[in-house]
Amino acid sequence: MRGHKRRLEYSYVVWGDHMIRFLTAGESHGEYLVGIIEGFPSNLYLNVDYVNNQLKRRQMGYGRSSRMSIERDQVIVLSGVSDNLTTGNPISLLIKNRGRDIDVDKIIKPRPGHGDLAGMLKYNHQDAKHVMERASARETAMRVAIGSICRLLLKEFNISIYSHVVQIGKVKASDRSYEEEALLQADQSPLRVLDKEAEKLMIEEIERAKDEGDTLGGIFEVIAKNLPVGLGSYASWDRRLDSSISAGIMSIPGIKGIEFGLGFDLAKLKGSQVHDEIYYDQNRYFRKTNNAGGTEAGVSNGEDIVFRAVMKPIPTLRKPLRTVNVRTKEEVLAQFVRSDVCAVPSASVVAENILAYVLAKEIVMKFGGDSMEELKANYNSYVNSLQYR
Repeated sequence: MRGHKRRLEYSYVVWGDHMIRFLTAGESHGEYLVGIIEGFPSNLYLNVDYVNNQLKRRQMGYGRSSRMSIERDQVIVLSGVSDNLTTGNPISLLIKNRGRDIDVDKIIKPRPGHGDLAGMLKYNHQDAKHVMERASARETAMRVAIGSICRLLLKEFNISIYSHVVQIGKVKASDRSYEEEALLQADQSPLRVLDKEAEKLMIEEIERAKDEGDTLGGIFEVIAKNLPVGLGSYASWDRRLDSSISAGIMSIPGIKGIEFGLGFDLAKLKGSQVHDEIYYDQNRYFRKTNNAGGTEAGVSNGEDIVFRAVMKPIPTLRKPLRTVNVRTKEEVLAQFVRSDVCAVPSASVVAENILAYVLAKEIVMKFGGDSMEELKANYNSYVNSLQYR
């Protein structure tokens, strides 16, 4: 009888065509950024204050440009929400650009490290202004708004996401793991770093780069906790969870690499030192280590998702690099447009919210449901079935 019940519970989970997807539009110095989310279940309480707080977090960080003192990002929800509850209809969002005070001249001296030249050649533009306007990291403000709504969905399943900065320039924070209580303190740091000694050295490093007309990159770590086993799939290459996460993180402007768990340190270790041994206790499987970073064969294994990403130094320099005037073909210095000295803390917040989108999409794909009630019932049925496996 118990076995029959288990089969009924498991069959309740229907993996259908449910999928969350989004589209953004807008330019850095345009009037608005626009976003549309499709496939979001109904009856999720959409806390606009929570979304706006995530947008505020994105604008924080030592080394940001003067634009951050101008922008006060606030999301405007146009559709898909009624009485603060999602309706199941597409959700459309607006964010007003307040930092439109600079009329960007034509860019005919493309900036090394940006998409200026490649974009001009690809789209047959006579200058790089249209490339810069869209390729700008300003677009990530809308992705943070969208990811914030996805985070609200994840909170319904007690899934939390954190991040902190582990390196700026040559300065590294102490190499250690942190509990949730400590991770919550990252926003109290101007660099979102948890090592206070390293924080002081990082600030000094940023000030030196600023005085030299230069910029700095760095590394941040992102952690997602309380994920169920089974998100993603090994059956098809494009369904692997770590692949989907990597694609999302690598889409953040300036990100040049990502590693999960021990990452590149795996190259110098033996297999016996690397793979996370499996244990069983109190109706659950678990591991005492998480060297894999929470995925195996592209599937979440029940441990924390842990990855680090590296951001290159910002390519707009007050001390410009050499380039070519695309009209005269003469060697010149690249044009300068207002820019940050370091944006690694901001990138870590963007990464949190992009991860939230990937995980919310996977939750909806696996468990189906057009409403939060249906989605939760399917999720709970699946999780309950795991204790008999």
